[in-house]
Amino acid sequence: MKVDLKETFIHHWNKFFPGAELPLAFYYSPDADPKYRVPLPRAHRCLFADLAKARKGKTVCLNVERVGCRGGKRYLGFDQSLSPDFDYFLSCGIPGKLEGERYKKSPELVNELMKHQPAMKAPEQFIVFKRFDLLDEHDDPAVVIFFAPPDVLSGLFTLANFDEPQPNGVFAPFCAGCASIVHYPYQELVSTHPRAVLGLFDVSARPYLPASVLSFAVPWPKFVRMVENVPESFLITPSWQKIKKRL
Repeated sequence: MKVDLKETFIHHWNKFFPGAELPLAFYYSPDADPKYRVPLPRAHRCLFADLAKARKGKTVCLNVERVGCRGGKRYLGFDQSLSPDFDYFLSCGIPGKLEGERYKKSPELVNELMKHQPAMKAPEQFIVFKRFDLLDEHDDPAVVIFFAPPDVLSGLFTLANFDEPQPNGVFAPFCAGCASIVHYPYQELVSTHPRAVLGLFDVSARPYLPASVLSFAVPWPKFVRMVENVPESFLITPSWQKIKKRL
C-alpha cells in the first residue's frame, strides 16, 4: 500500500469526519506473526468479539482453527460447508431437535437464498485485520471496513455514489454480519464496478456491537477512488458542514 494514500485518507478523515472511528482493513496472507493470532476458541465466539480488539488498535489474525463460529469460517472463506439442517436452523427449526432463528419464513426459502450465496475459498491460510492507521507499505488491503453511526454513514454512502452513473453504488444484502464485511465486499473485487456494502443488520451479531453502529465495507479499488474524490465532493460544501458540526 502506498503510504501517501494512507496519509491522505487520514488527513481527509480527520478534517471532514472529526472524531469518527478509523476504519479497519483486511487482507489474506500465507503467514501471520504469532503475536497477532487470536487464541483458539474454547466455545462459540463471534468474529465481532475479536474485531472489537482490532478497532482499538490490536492487529488480529485468524485462520480456520481460530474462528470461533461456524458461520464465520464459511463467510471468511475457510470452510465451504453448511451445518446440518442449516435450512431449518435459519428458519423454523425442528421441534425437539433444533431451535430455529426464524430469519427466513421456510426451509425452502433458505435453500433458494443459498443459491445466491455461493461459498468462497480464502486465497491464503490467514486473514489479517488492521486498523487503518497501522497499515504500512508491506500491507496489501483488500477491503476497508468502517464501523459508523448514521451521520458518518450518510457521508460514506454519498461519497461512494459520487462518481457512479447508476443509483446502486452501495448495496445491503441479507446475510450474516461477517458476510457483510468480508464475503460480499471481497466478491466485489472481481467486478468492473465494485460496490460498497452496507451491513451489520444481522440480529445475531448486533449484541457484539454498539447500538448505533452499522458497517460500511468498501473494496480497495473503490476506496481509492473515494479518497481521490474527496476534494471535489459534497464534503467541502455547507451542506456537509451542518452534519460535521454534530459528529
